[in-house]
Amino acid sequence: MKHLSSRKLKTVLSFGLLSLSTICYAQKSSVVTFKNELSREKKDELIVLKRAFLEKKLGKIPTSKYVVFTSETKQPILAQYDDMNVDGKWDEIVLLQSFSAKQTKVFKISVADRPATIKAVVRANVRHRRKNADDTFGDILEKDVVKGTQPATDFSKQPLPPFLTEGPAWENDKVGFRVYFDTRNAKDIWGKTTTQMVLDEVGVNPAINYHNQADWGMDVLKVGKSLGAGALALTFKNASGKDTLVRLGDNNFEEVQYEKAANGPIRAVFRLKYKNWKIAKNLAPVQIEDEISIWGGQYFYESKVSLKNAPEGAILTTGIVNLHSKNSYELASNKTLGLYTYDQQSENHDNLGMAILVPKSNLVSFGQTPNEGASILNTYTVNLKLVNGKTSFRFYSGWEKSEDFFKTKEGFETFLKQEME
Repeated sequence: MKHLSSRKLKTVLSFGLLSLSTICYAQKSSVVTFKNELSREKKDELIVLKRAFLEKKLGKIPTSKYVVFTSETKQPILAQYDDMNVDGKWDEIVLLQSFSAKQTKVFKISVADRPATIKAVVRANVRHRRKNADDTFGDILEKDVVKGTQPATDFSKQPLPPFLTEGPAWENDKVGFRVYFDTRNAKDIWGKTTTQMVLDEVGVNPAINYHNQADWGMDVLKVGKSLGAGALALTFKNASGKDTLVRLGDNNFEEVQYEKAANGPIRAVFRLKYKNWKIAKNLAPVQIEDEISIWGGQYFYESKVSLKNAPEGAILTTGIVNLHSKNSYELASNKTLGLYTYDQQSENHDNLGMAILVPKSNLVSFGQTPNEGASILNTYTVNLKLVNGKTSFRFYSGWEKSEDFFKTKEGFETFLKQEME
C-alpha cells in the first residue's frame, strides 16, 4: 500500500477494482470509503481488512475487542472475524458488499466489545467428516491427517467411503467443490440449484446417489485420471534434462494435513499441507501448502499455493478435465489471462463451463496432457511460475442448471470477461 498522505491511504483490492481510502478522526473512530471503479455493477465484492491496517487507524485493538462497521444510514454492517494464523485472536475482518456502477460507500468504524448483532445468512461453508465404525459420520473436523497411501474407495465392496464424499468439501450459495483424500488427490465439482449450505449432509445416506440430480443439485463432473477441477502437479526437469509432469498424488507424498482456518457466514478458508512430496528419486522431497477459499456470490474457489524445496525452474501445473470437451479457449485482459472449456460435459449430459483465471504475471503457458500413456490424462493444463515459491489461481464452474447465462457458450464467456476486469 502506498501512503498518499498522513491522513489518507488508497489501494486497489486484489481482483476487485475497488479503491479504499481511510480518514482517521480519532483514536477509536474512523471512516473507510470504498469506491467501485468500474462502470458497471459489482455484486458480492469481498473486502479483506487486516488487523495491522485497522490498528493504524484506530490504535491498538485489545485481543477481546472487535471493530464494527456502520453505514451512512447508521445501519450495522455484517463482518466476519477470522483468526488466519490460529494464534487466538482475529487478524482479518471480511465484508461482502455489492456496488452499483461507480458507487461510493462510506462506513464508520469503531472498536467495540462484541460484533454487531445481525441475523446472518450463511453463504460459505467448508466441512470434513470421518466415518465411524457404525457407518455414521462423525462431527465436522477442524484438523485431520491422512496418509498419502490412502486408497480410493471401491464402492462395489463398501457403500460408504472413510470420509464423507471421499474428502473435504467446500461450497457457497452458488457452487461447491471437493477434493479426494486418497491417492487420486483430484478435485471435483458440485453443481448447485439452491443457495442453502447442503454439503454437511450430502453423501451421508448411501441409498441417495449424488451423481443423480436432486433438489439441491448434484456431482456434475467426471474426473478420471485428469486433474479434474484444479488439482495440482509439478513440471520440472528430470535427471536427463527432460520436462517431467508429476501429479501431487499417486502415493508420492507422505501425508496431507487438513486445517480449517475460517468458516462462514461470508467466506470459508482451509489449508491442505502435503508433507514430503517425492517428485523424483534423485531429488529431495517438496513441501506444499494449498490454501483454498470461497465466499458468497461467486462461481469460483481461489487457490493460493506455496512450495518449499521445489527444484530450480519448477512450474506449478493445474488444469481442467477434457474428457467431454472438444476444444479449449483462451481469454486475455490487461492483467488477467484465462483458459476455459464449454460443452455438454456434465454428468447430467447438459452444458457446463469450466475456467481457470490467473494474474498475467503468473502464467507460463497453457497446454494439454496426452489422452493415454501417462499418469495424468485428459487435461487442459495451466502452467504457473513460482515467485518466491508461491502462485495462485481461480477455478470457475458454470453449470447451466445454476444460472440462465450459463446455458450458452457466449453467456459463459461474457461472464468470464467481466470477471477478468
